[in-house]
Amino acid sequence: MSKIGNKQIPVPVTVTMSIVGSEVNVKGKEGEMKIVLPKTLSISNENGFVTVKRLNEKSETKALHGLFRSILANAVTGVEKPWEKKLEVVGTGFNVKMQGEDLVFKVGFSHPVIFTKVPKVTFAVSGTNKVTLKSIDKQLVGEVAYKVKMLKKPDAYKGKGIKYENEKLRIKPGKKAKTA
Repeated sequence: MSKIGNKQIPVPVTVTMSIVGSEVNVKGKEGEMKIVLPKTLSISNENGFVTVKRLNEKSETKALHGLFRSILANAVTGVEKPWEKKLEVVGTGFNVKMQGEDLVFKVGFSHPVIFTKVPKVTFAVSGTNKVTLKSIDKQLVGEVAYKVKMLKKPDAYKGKGIKYENEKLRIKPGKKAKTA
């Protein structure tokens, strides 16, 4: 029995949710998201709470039950207050700046690296080394943040590169830390 899938999703008064067949449209002050449920799940909206139910007891349906409940809960949260990821550029001479709507990174290559704007994701730069990504779609903002991080992932010896804001890096000892 899915413990996540059985939880009800509270829908705030600032969020409207319309259900047409297997398509759910979530609309709030920050934007609008459409989610299409699989045919093995049903959804009901009663008294400001949304419930996702299974139509059969197959293992695939049980897996989808919790997944789509979480996707709907993240959509409700995202249209009310956008999801955000914060990244830091660490290293001597490494920096980031906005150029129009694109990000321009100087991260130790012979040329600056340009990361073009992604639809439905907003970029913000504070200082010369902090980037904030915001979107109503939690999965999309995480995916874009990972792609930005992979432009120059932190190296194992000095930690130079692009990392998440509170990420703890494991720094390897150099040649001098030889064990006898």
